[in-house]
Amino acid sequence: MVQKEQPNLRTRLDDAFLLRFLRARKFDYDRGLQLLLNYHASRRAWPEVFHDLRPSTVRHVLEQGFITVLPQPDSQGRYILCLRPGKWKQNDYPFVDNIRAIYLTLEKLIQPEETQVNGIVILVDYTGVGLSQASNPGPFLAKKVVSILQDGFPIRIKAVNIINEPRIFKGIFAIIKPFLKEKMAERYVLHGSDLASLHRNIPRAVLPEEYGGVAGRLDFAVWTRTLLDSEEDFAVEFCQPDPLEGAVPPDAMLFEGEAGSQADETFRNLRSQLYYCY
Repeated sequence: MVQKEQPNLRTRLDDAFLLRFLRARKFDYDRGLQLLLNYHASRRAWPEVFHDLRPSTVRHVLEQGFITVLPQPDSQGRYILCLRPGKWKQNDYPFVDNIRAIYLTLEKLIQPEETQVNGIVILVDYTGVGLSQASNPGPFLAKKVVSILQDGFPIRIKAVNIINEPRIFKGIFAIIKPFLKEKMAERYVLHGSDLASLHRNIPRAVLPEEYGGVAGRLDFAVWTRTLLDSEEDFAVEFCQPDPLEGAVPPDAMLFEGEAGSQADETFRNLRSQLYYCY
């Protein structure tokens, strides 16, 4: 299908690569091809994320502990991607560096066939989130991130667990929700500080001590090293010419236009509430 419908598309055609897109779309070939095109279109649409995308360029994000992957999967074979937004400080580096680190992590996670089949679980810990972190990203940035995760990357996100969220999180989620598909929105679970609630969704056996688990202390250095050791592989993957150059773009390109007026208004109201709360 790629050779017939997109003969100029610069993409891998080996089975291991194409199966990622087929599995993500339950072997619907048309939707799988659309996902492949969206995957490449995202690079063109967001060059500040994808240009020179290598682990060494986000070492500072990894070493801050903003993102890591827990060492053991859950009972359903799903690895847990752990995000800690409170580790990011606005004056340290641009927020887009966090997105680069997330994308590299997803690229590494999706390589094993088990992850392609089983999907992943996301755990977001809002401990330490203040005004600067809570007001980022804005609606346009949020739309881009959600677009990639839902329609531009071959991975199944089975659940998003939120813990220690601040009072204003409902406002933050109001920015994101308009861009979420109904099925994805239903997979968000808010636990607050209730670790028992978290343990009903993620077993203690795979959680670190920080979250009431029994898997030792949280060690983000291991995942940092895993990504940094893959530097050459990512250089080959992301430091090449535009794969869509000369190809026919998808009918509905990702990220066209700005975020909707409703989300913009929500964002303005949220900022006012944030300043009041903090």
